[in-house]
Amino acid sequence: METLIVIIFVLGYLAITLEHKLKIDKLIPALAMMAILWAIIALNHLNVFEVNAELRELEKSDLESMLLHHIGKTAEILIFLIGAMTIVEIIDYFNGFETIKNFIKTKKKANLLWIFSLLAFVLSAIIDNLTATIVLITILQKVIKDRELRLWFAGIIVIAANSGGAWSPIGDVTTTMLWIGKKVSAAQLIEHVLIPSIVSFIIPVLIVSKMKPFRGSIDVILDQDEVKTSKHGATMLYLGLGGIIFVPIFKTLTHLPPYVGMMLSLAIVAAFAEVFSRKIFSLTNISEESETASHHSPVHHSLGRIELPSILFFLGILMAVAALESLGQLFHFAEALNLAIPNTDIVIGLLGIGSAVIDNVPLVAASMGMFPNPEDSPLWHFIAYSAGTGGSMLIIGSAAGVVAMGLEKIDFFWYLKKISWLAFLGFLGGAVSFVLIRDFILNV
Repeated sequence: METLIVIIFVLGYLAITLEHKLKIDKLIPALAMMAILWAIIALNHLNVFEVNAELRELEKSDLESMLLHHIGKTAEILIFLIGAMTIVEIIDYFNGFETIKNFIKTKKKANLLWIFSLLAFVLSAIIDNLTATIVLITILQKVIKDRELRLWFAGIIVIAANSGGAWSPIGDVTTTMLWIGKKVSAAQLIEHVLIPSIVSFIIPVLIVSKMKPFRGSIDVILDQDEVKTSKHGATMLYLGLGGIIFVPIFKTLTHLPPYVGMMLSLAIVAAFAEVFSRKIFSLTNISEESETASHHSPVHHSLGRIELPSILFFLGILMAVAALESLGQLFHFAEALNLAIPNTDIVIGLLGIGSAVIDNVPLVAASMGMFPNPEDSPLWHFIAYSAGTGGSMLIIGSAAGVVAMGLEKIDFFWYLKKISWLAFLGFLGGAVSFVLIRDFILNV
């Protein structure tokens, strides 16, 4: 019966990977796989276990408490993501991201490349790599006319955004998972992964800035009339970004789960948004007037725009992986993998390369159940780096790449020919720097 469970998981995994070929949203196989796996466990009364990280053995548990344990851990991640997504949408409601266009003061292609790359690296660490890519490519479309040149910019933005998300606990879904799952702490993650992440995007940008597409100058288009600007846009941008940055600080001070701090930040940002929008939003008075007002509320508007399909996908895949973990499958697979490939660095490097083909969320979710290493072990930091930056090697290898592909209609093979080798060199350079820092600098 456990063989059947593995087969169902592999088939579901393939359906997620082939999302674009099958024309089926990946949330569908993820949710179906989750429900079927747990149903098989329940109907066949299979034993479920919890991995004892200290003793490296399996401890038997009951199904109900195991389900509650896993849904609780998954809910922490989902509530955190919902809060972060809503804050970003509130900023967008006031066109706060238009403020970023003020940073663009040059017409030299190479200088413009560095500006967009640095913005992608920094923004992705704060508002996540997916959102940073959407924001910057939207601005890029208003700044550069030449589509071929925009494709080059978009490819480098994907690399920089993924690199920026890898070193921040709030920069990528996978690092958020590791952080909330108490595999890494914010301070140690930044200390160990920041420099490798910088290397992973600096190398491609340095190389491509010397290439023909980025020689000379361009005509920059800054038509401020295209978008309605709000006098509160800049305020909401800085308030929203500050609220997200405050979350790790709140966790450090209170030792409460990160989603608690995110809800506090959301409450503060939403309160300012309601005041600035001069709209009355009531949850208690159900009347025609309050209902009409709520439709114009920035909070309601923003909640209606968050990516619910992504939230449901994360629910499905995390709970599906939890089913394998509860059966002890991941624990035994990790033991077999360590026997086959004794060098853990090679295993994690392959995981990074694999994340260019397979979604990095289930890869990291699986690794969290495979390895018993304690919090802030170098293994978790290397996983954060590899899974975060490895997806840049293919346009379909990361959420940032997929959204860039959609916004600019980037051809898979164009990216493979022009950008993939740059991303690989960056990934390799960052990985080497991580190992050197871990083995020779931090251990001195």
